[in-house]
Amino acid sequence: MSAITTHVLDTSAGKPAAGIRVDLSMTENGSWTNLGTETTDGDGRAKHLLSDDHKLAPGTYKLTFETREYFRARGGDSFFPRVDIIFSIQDSSQHFHVPLLLSPYSYSTYRGS
Repeated sequence: MSAITTHVLDTSAGKPAAGIRVDLSMTENGSWTNLGTETTDGDGRAKHLLSDDHKLAPGTYKLTFETREYFRARGGDSFFPRVDIIFSIQDSSQHFHVPLLLSPYSYSTYRGS
């Protein structure tokens, strides 16, 4: 499993959000470098954003969720076409799980376990 993982819960439907593209990036010298891309599985999870042997480094990371396509595929739209979650890692020996709770007009996140 990747050192950084996520899962998306569609709180408006009360179920995991499958099929959302997630990009993981890290900032270096003021620009973002893509580290991995995955689409959430049937349980709304992205567990392989980084390879198992990827050495996580301290720094600032970003998870980008392409939410517009998810809601359009279900016959609706989203006020937030994309959700960016930017977070900082200091102790790179840990695992980082960053969930997204999503609805068409709101979202929230937290550091999971």
